[in-house]
Amino acid sequence: MSAVWRASRGAVKRRRLQTFVIGLVVLCSTTTVLLALGLLAAASGPFDKAYAEQRGAHTVATFDTTKVSPEQLARTARQPGVEAAAGPFGQAVVDIPERWLWTAGGSLTVVGRADPAGPVDRVELLEGHWATAPGEIVVNWSVEGSPGPELLGTKLENPGGPTLTVVGFAASMSKSASAWVSPEQMAALHPSSAQMLYRFTESSTDAQLAAGLAGVTAGLPEESLTGAQSHLALKQAFSALVDSYLPFMTLFGVLGLLVSVLIVGNVVSGAVVSGYRHIGVLKALGFTPNQVVAVYLTMLSVPAVAGCLLGTLLGNVLAAPILKVAFTGIDVGRASVGDIDPWVSVVCLLGMPALVLLAALVPALRAHRLPAAQAISAGSAPRTGRGLRVQRILGATRLPRPVSLGLGQPFARPGRTLLTMAAIVLGVTTVTLSTGLTSTMLAFGNVGREDGGARIQVAAGEPGDARTIPRLSDRQIDERLRSLPGAAGVRARALTQANMTGQNQPVFADFYRGDDFPYTHTIVKGRAPTAAGEIVAGPSFLTQRGLKVGDRVGLELGGRRISAIVVGQLIEGNARALEATWQTLAQLAPHTRAGEYTVRLAPGTDARAYAEAVEALDPGLRASVADSESTGTTTVVTFSTVFTVLLTLVASLGVFNTVLLNTRERRRDLGMLKSIGMTPRQVVVMTVTSVAALGAAGGLLGIPLGVVAHRLVVDNVGVVSFPAHMKDVWHAPQLAAMLLAGVAIAVLGALVPARSAARTTIASVLHTE
Repeated sequence: MSAVWRASRGAVKRRRLQTFVIGLVVLCSTTTVLLALGLLAAASGPFDKAYAEQRGAHTVATFDTTKVSPEQLARTARQPGVEAAAGPFGQAVVDIPERWLWTAGGSLTVVGRADPAGPVDRVELLEGHWATAPGEIVVNWSVEGSPGPELLGTKLENPGGPTLTVVGFAASMSKSASAWVSPEQMAALHPSSAQMLYRFTESSTDAQLAAGLAGVTAGLPEESLTGAQSHLALKQAFSALVDSYLPFMTLFGVLGLLVSVLIVGNVVSGAVVSGYRHIGVLKALGFTPNQVVAVYLTMLSVPAVAGCLLGTLLGNVLAAPILKVAFTGIDVGRASVGDIDPWVSVVCLLGMPALVLLAALVPALRAHRLPAAQAISAGSAPRTGRGLRVQRILGATRLPRPVSLGLGQPFARPGRTLLTMAAIVLGVTTVTLSTGLTSTMLAFGNVGREDGGARIQVAAGEPGDARTIPRLSDRQIDERLRSLPGAAGVRARALTQANMTGQNQPVFADFYRGDDFPYTHTIVKGRAPTAAGEIVAGPSFLTQRGLKVGDRVGLELGGRRISAIVVGQLIEGNARALEATWQTLAQLAPHTRAGEYTVRLAPGTDARAYAEAVEALDPGLRASVADSESTGTTTVVTFSTVFTVLLTLVASLGVFNTVLLNTRERRRDLGMLKSIGMTPRQVVVMTVTSVAALGAAGGLLGIPLGVVAHRLVVDNVGVVSFPAHMKDVWHAPQLAAMLLAGVAIAVLGALVPARSAARTTIASVLHTE
């Protein structure tokens, strides 16, 4: 074994450039694969773990207590297919004032529960104690960390009911309630519904959950079930943003793996062909065929392991900011989202070197079969006869001699040529995909800003602080903002929490008044809301609730209930928020005032000066210039650019390796050509031409693959529904540039070895002849 190691180490030292190429290729590929696997693991692992620890409910069901008794509900826990159940718990909707705690006001779903433990939905107490006495309430905290003890003791004035004091904060992965009180306190709230929590033996699909719920409600009165919440919908909401990044991350990872396999196979094949004499010498010295194969595989293992280690470290460093962006604004509950799971690093550390060895095994077996005498006699000279017919045909044309010779060279090594062209195809595919994604995301980031004017966000007071409420009325603020120089439009927004029929968790309801300019560009299906009872929402909100344009839903706020219709789908939107008109707010909560205003400025207006003028109107107003960049847009563009640069570099290194092998094999031919008058510049032209044609062919093949990959990505981003004009980003100039990208990749990889070959002297080449 020591002899194999010494021979491998010597091969590594002789092939420093090839060793560097393999190491860099594996590093880039490992990084992309680790990030893709890390996002995939983060999309489900933390949620599943936290949900299992808290014995989260597979289904949270709400029943009408006027149609079903507690005894009937209790018997559902003993139905076949039920693994565990808890309840019935009384449930009521309590009105909360504007700026209470961190909420926007509206409604709060409260459940009466004696303790946080139980067979289903074990609520984790974060601060204070559980509500056991009259007048006490525990509020659900749905994000990571803890709110701290400062907010304990906050009062909730309940008109027509008891005053409640916040004595604790808790977290429920099941999202079974917004707050909890004792059963005795719930009785004083006069609940009209009851809640049951179920865990089923079969719960991995929507169909299984529907069957389980149908089984437990089979003997209950009709229409007694008013709503049901699935843990699969919660999981989908948890991973919504992560799932949107997965398609393009996965594609880049797959492209990186394919490029790695191609280049590693090319490198080993070239090493075997150019090392015939070395193979013959090893066998003549007594190396067995298996030991010769081991030499070449070990030669590949050194840079592969080094690149894999560095790639794993780099991937773990990049993972933290990516996961932070992916989970920003998501209700993660007690699911800890941070570093990449250890198993992902282990898979990359073991899988990538194994993949490299597998890719190297096939060409290395050529060394296994090669007899020693044939290898020594062949030396390092290429076989004769390949591509001569093509070169004769090209030589008979009017093409310059360096060009015709260069165009004929790929036919001398068809296998190596195919591997090189495949790497170029994947490089062009990556460039095309990245260009398309960048164009789509830039168009998406510019939605609502097509007029070119800046946007000013005006906040009316600080959340949770009644002392900062502006002295001016809602209408006065609106009028003053419109009267300031430069204002082209004003849009007022009121945010409340409302209850949707059949949903246990409240939804955020944004009510707008004034400028409808953004709807011109943000509605992808249906139309904008214009009348009372009309709502629109983003794709995540509609998907997680099984809604579509034209469906009717019930909204409840402030003790009032209306029937609303979904009239349109937004290009994007908060998974927990819907948008409606000010007329709808007038029906639900007529005394609610706007808490935020968006001012659309005319192009050329000084945004900073306008913001200062706004703050001078009233000490309760806070104005800021809206950021024109979207976090998601910046993230996708940045990482697609980084991955494109890496994979383009890798593809160029593959071309570099091919040209390097070709020039080394053709040293004698180059010396003869120079001896009969070929200049160094002509050598460069011949060498670059030999791969430029491959670059053009690779561009023709890679462009359609990149276009298909782009459409595959943009069609599977669940949190955004891109309209057709954002998907159709390809035009003749762009496609021409993509074609040139293949040539650029080839020329970039060929230029250094071509210049090196041009500087080679005749004497140094032919001195051994």
